Amino acid sequence: MEINADFSQPIVVHSDRLDWQPSPMTGVDRRMLDRIGNEVARATTIVRYAPGSNFSAHTHGGGEEFIVLDGVFQDEHGDYPVGTYVRNPPTTSHTPRSDQGCTIFVKLWQFDMADRTQIRKDMEAGLGAPVDGVASARLHEDDREVVTFHRLDPGATLTSKVPGGIEMLVIDGGVVVQGENMERNGWLRLPDGATLSATAGAAGAKLWIKTGHLRHARAPQQ
Repeated sequence: MEINADFSQPIVVHSDRLDWQPSPMTGVDRRMLDRIGNEVARATTIVRYAPGSNFSAHTHGGGEEFIVLDGVFQDEHGDYPVGTYVRNPPTTSHTPRSDQGCTIFVKLWQFDMADRTQIRKDMEAGLGAPVDGVASARLHEDDREVVTFHRLDPGATLTSKVPGGIEMLVIDGGVVVQGENMERNGWLRLPDGATLSATAGAAGAKLWIKTGHLRHARAPQQ
């Protein structure tokens, strides 16, 4: 399966307009944003757990990175409330569930295979003082990518031009990018050499951004 698999092209997805698709586990549905592969896939997805649902125990062969968008995600290691950013590198494992239900934004098979750095952060807690209406937090940085979180005041503009591509998720509020309105759960991916300019609307915005990583995009090892 291939969805938005040409990384040389800009992509904008208004994910809340997509239908939910069932996963192999009852009560767990998803909206696929990009994908190369079938059930073992290099994938970027929004996943919804119904209250009381769970996913089978598994090992992260290619790593897992996620943000809790609403509700509380859980596994045997603890509870992860809204606003939690998690990196589970290759070789880690868990049994996900959600007693009350939750929605997460998740990326699979996009790690350096030698990465063993595990991260769990409250994104809001790391925000610095605003500069021109934009407060920022660095969530993760390595030789392959930089992952950040930003809170924009109404009308503030965030600009980024970083080699290796740019990816953005609107976590809350809304922004205008190249004349296009992007609301909550809107997602975009810009190729190497592109510039991102996102201006917050009247309610401001919260954005997750990753840069540099598209140089390393590849299909998962089967």
